[in-house]
Amino acid sequence: MPTPFIMPKMDMDQETVTIIEWLKKEGDKVEKGEPVIVIETDKITSEVEAPASGELAGILYKENEETPVTKVVAYILADGESEADLPKVAEKSEPKDEEMVNKDEGTADQLTTQKAATPVAERLASALHININQIPSSGQRVTKADVETYIKSLDGVQPRVSVAATPAARRVATEKGISLESLTGSGPRGRVQEVDVLEAASTQTPETRKPAGIPATSIPVVGMRKRIAERMTASYQAAPHIYLTVEGDMTEAENSRKRLNALADKQARPKVSVTAYLVKMVAWVLKRHPYLNASLIDNEIQLWDEVHIGIATALENGLIVPVIHDADTRSIDEINECLRNLTRQAYNGELSKEEIEGGTFTISNLGMYGVKSFTAIINPPQSAILAVGSLVRKPVVIDENDTIAVRPILTMTLAADHRIVDGVTAAEFLSDLVGVLETPDSVIFQKIN
Repeated sequence: MPTPFIMPKMDMDQETVTIIEWLKKEGDKVEKGEPVIVIETDKITSEVEAPASGELAGILYKENEETPVTKVVAYILADGESEADLPKVAEKSEPKDEEMVNKDEGTADQLTTQKAATPVAERLASALHININQIPSSGQRVTKADVETYIKSLDGVQPRVSVAATPAARRVATEKGISLESLTGSGPRGRVQEVDVLEAASTQTPETRKPAGIPATSIPVVGMRKRIAERMTASYQAAPHIYLTVEGDMTEAENSRKRLNALADKQARPKVSVTAYLVKMVAWVLKRHPYLNASLIDNEIQLWDEVHIGIATALENGLIVPVIHDADTRSIDEINECLRNLTRQAYNGELSKEEIEGGTFTISNLGMYGVKSFTAIINPPQSAILAVGSLVRKPVVIDENDTIAVRPILTMTLAADHRIVDGVTAAEFLSDLVGVLETPDSVIFQKIN
């Protein structure tokens, strides 16, 4: 019996992945453990290995197509097996509910004898109210191209949709981005009037209106971008965010980092980055404020014993958060080297699952882009995220005599989940963080070998 090639679940709450590339084609020989598919989740790009040796057959999902996890995506034929041994088409495709052809178009018996079609072709045919059995196929299954060819042939014979409408109604519909097919006309014999279009336009929200006559590039929200959108929306809706902003005088921190980098130059080591420096400080403070290093899970607040700090890292097609594990027990040099490696791997798409999981707190630093301050959305299920702005030199009062001096000032905004963290708790965390940044040596050098 052919071996089913099942799409693995990459994360606990993962429902779909996007197939980026099939490394093998139908009919190719594959070996067990050999990479066959390149997939993308919201976090990483990964390879999926063949579960058995044999011939790849019955591919059900194409490149750039979203694929449900734990479902069969193809089969592997052993020696002596052929495509005739593959399960029936109805068993192979296992279409999701939204991919089923409109049941109004036939009875249950008719559906079971429906032509084999790709999920994309089924969705397109269903949306256009076309019976899939009427569409000639160029291969074993009806494809999207077959549906489009069939539509063009219909267009050559007669209009697929004919809506009676006044010229004024057509003009306004074009301007407002309203589909005439969606309207019920109030004129004679159901003719769409201008007033019908205006009434429909008034019920649309600004978000759903389509600007008329403006060219645009359509980018599907899939893969990493879709998952980011879902997670951030869920976080913002579920967690009541509170925001607190502080400024810290970074004079001593700058001097401390200069001393560290002077020592690094002598020992031919990489210089310590501002982000690595902040990770060290934040980790130290988190150990003293456990509610900022916590999660709300199953109606219980989990105070994590270990400090694993995620660093929000921008990629060309989204955002990823590699994690510096056990940041509270690492020296500044270890944190700096770990951060350098994680950043390089993130840009090259080489991060492993372990390197992006388990974060208990996140830092998002946009200071290098000149952003003075901003707010960030909490990375669930964490209880807080620290948004770090740019270092700005400005005049400040430095003593009780109102002496003014120019100092490097850093603005930081903490977003905290108000279900877990009270305002005073968040304020105390920020106060201690500013305190160690303004007198850093006792923290920085305690782990230097």
